[in-house]
Amino acid sequence: MSRETFIKLRAKLGKTQKALAELLGVSLKAVQSYEQGWRSIPFHVERQLYFLAANQRNSGQPKRKDCWSIKRCEHKKECPAWEFQAGHLCWFLSGTRCECATAKGWKEKMTVCRECEVLTSLF
Repeated sequence: MSRETFIKLRAKLGKTQKALAELLGVSLKAVQSYEQGWRSIPFHVERQLYFLAANQRNSGQPKRKDCWSIKRCEHKKECPAWEFQAGHLCWFLSGTRCECATAKGWKEKMTVCRECEVLTSLF
């Protein structure tokens, strides 16, 4: 995750640096360091931040489309996103059947997901 994306998501959540640090379970210094680019954002922090943004209550937003609809997936019935009806959270789940492929680790999966419109629609 880039520092710019981190900053955009914090703004979307409407949180101060201190409030976001509390939500993420990190120090205020860590949040400041992420935003300045002095420290890379750990995967667990990135994942939690995306999760918060995906589940934020916002009555003005249209309902998010599921990944299998957006990508016209042919493997949806074998995918955990379909099984758990979490098509807007496919990036959060391991073992998805799209180009993320089940055998990839979190780092490789997120490299693909960061470019996917399912995730990028969050910010």
